[in-house]
Amino acid sequence: MSKAVPEAVPNADLATVQPVESLVVPERLDGRDGTNRGAAQTSQLSARNDLDAVRAWLSNYADTKTTFDNYRKEAERLLLWAVVQLGKPLSSLTHEDLLLFKTFIADPQPVARWVSANGGKYARGDARWRPFNGPLSPASQRQALIILNAMFTWLVNAGYLRGNPMALLRQRAKRSAPRVTRYLSTSLWDEVKLFVEQLPRDTDAQRAYYARCRWLTTLFYLQGMRISEVAGGQMGQFFRRLGADGLDQWWLETLGKGDKERIVPVSAELVQELRSYRTLNGLAALPTRAEETPLVLPFKGRNRCLSRSAIHDAIKGIFAGAATWLRARGPEFGDRADELERASAHWLRHTAGSHQADGGVDLRTIRDNLGHVSLNTTSLYLHTEDDTRHSETVNRHRMNWDDANSKEGKAGGN
Repeated sequence: MSKAVPEAVPNADLATVQPVESLVVPERLDGRDGTNRGAAQTSQLSARNDLDAVRAWLSNYADTKTTFDNYRKEAERLLLWAVVQLGKPLSSLTHEDLLLFKTFIADPQPVARWVSANGGKYARGDARWRPFNGPLSPASQRQALIILNAMFTWLVNAGYLRGNPMALLRQRAKRSAPRVTRYLSTSLWDEVKLFVEQLPRDTDAQRAYYARCRWLTTLFYLQGMRISEVAGGQMGQFFRRLGADGLDQWWLETLGKGDKERIVPVSAELVQELRSYRTLNGLAALPTRAEETPLVLPFKGRNRCLSRSAIHDAIKGIFAGAATWLRARGPEFGDRADELERASAHWLRHTAGSHQADGGVDLRTIRDNLGHVSLNTTSLYLHTEDDTRHSETVNRHRMNWDDANSKEGKAGGN
């Protein structure tokens, strides 16, 4: 369900599944006569079929790509399953139908119809695309049902549906959140730093690549930022103010999930890395407050922010390079290399939080640094609390490039 989905028209080939952008639904299945439809005169939507109604729901999330993509994926799976497999409109689904759907997402059958070959991820226009890359994990199943429940609730509130059949599903007691597993251990993180430090720097292009790798890993790790925050960030978001001790404190202002602003402590170590990165790229050592230079500079140009996918690819490239470098050291490094190849930019955010916690940083400090919980309005006045958070973060959470260099020297001498 992309941001522009064509009108559904009759004569769909119901033997195949395809992205809803190109799906063609016959009138008897498009929901105009769905058994759960609300009264037309009380509906607050102009939608007259299920596809348009779901599109209206998704339009609320059009400005947040990750959320939009996730919500479209779950709505699309249910819509396709209802129409193709069950032969019913979305707006005719019952409690009993949704019980079947719960079983279905745990093991989509038939596989050839629903699951992509080899579990691969293909472009939505590719003939090999399927709604699933494999059975959903228990956590993904729960998330799918949560999203679909929100969709049904919205459609009921809008008057398009009379009731929410999803609300009748039995919800198991919520388990305690599992510990984060998608992060790099301290020893594996040291390997990443060693890899970056051994990158060649003989040519201008090599020096530029090394500088970007070092800056990216430093920025993600020390600041615990989301990929969207890095992609959309600007150098002018760095600022300094006087602390309670009369000394300068550096901070980075960022716009996080849900358009919530937060400020993250910036250590002298990060400021030095910022100076080095900017100087190598021909910029003044420190940014001005109003500077619009991107946090991560493109190799060509200066004022164009990199996309989320470009940042993702850059981090994946570092991890892939480190994995190859590890494998070259011997077969005993194979498992560690495999772990790095699975890692992504979000792993660095988890790594930052995990290493802060392991290093003894107060959990409330980590919460505020990562933006898991927004600060209350009154906390704007608690400058003493901010001072403590700044001191604790910059003193206990370090990049330690010098340690990586010393370890590289020892490794080279073996």
